[in-house]
Amino acid sequence: MSSVHDVTDPNTWGPAIDEAVNTVSRGGLLVLPTDTVYGIGADAFDAEAVAALLAAKGRGRQMPPPVLIPDVRTLDGLATEVPDDARKLAEAFWPGGLTIILQAQPSLQWDLGETHGTVALRMPDHPAALALLRRTGPLAVSSANATGNPAALDVVDAQAQLGDAVTVYLDGGDAPGGVASTIVDATSERLRVVRQGAITLEALNEVAPVRGVDEPVEEPTADAPEADDASTPDRTEEHGSAPAEESAG
Repeated sequence: MSSVHDVTDPNTWGPAIDEAVNTVSRGGLLVLPTDTVYGIGADAFDAEAVAALLAAKGRGRQMPPPVLIPDVRTLDGLATEVPDDARKLAEAFWPGGLTIILQAQPSLQWDLGETHGTVALRMPDHPAALALLRRTGPLAVSSANATGNPAALDVVDAQAQLGDAVTVYLDGGDAPGGVASTIVDATSERLRVVRQGAITLEALNEVAPVRGVDEPVEEPTADAPEADDASTPDRTEEHGSAPAEESAG
């Protein structure tokens, strides 16, 4: 049976976060609030848990989930060859509604699906999510919905879609953003938006040059990840090029 725990108040959410941490450590799934939409999460380094996450959403390995992290400094532990412009975007918009696709550290012992050697990373701007991530470390997180349905904006909708496939639901009230993260592919020579979301192209370009999603591609780019929030290209859907409704990142 699933359980629902209130995490709207930092003064009382301790037991709820404890239960969520225990669930992750046992390989279980949880639903958590983020600053964009609700996400379904699992230990990023537990291949069986990640597979269960994909199964709960009704998706396959070709749609790998993005990874949520608790701190900008975690970026270099999970990604390699980080472009200076991608780093500038992370420093400017994390925590926040920006997912960045990067080359993954080849030594990492994880299996997120068919990532083609990349990883989609985001630091969410939500106090309960960050409190959880600081204790669990990186979590594979996709939007909390069955594939093809809109991303859940509250815990009731998430529970209606995912049911007992999820062990713990963290209730943070209505998702404050309601819009999926913007996904930027930083695996090619020039950064490019692969899904427009919470951060506008204009805002990105105030920090670093980024091509728009409709601009012609001059060189091969990596698949986009689902995006942790509800995303749009699937690796565009979530991980390398994620679709908007499939990512919580």
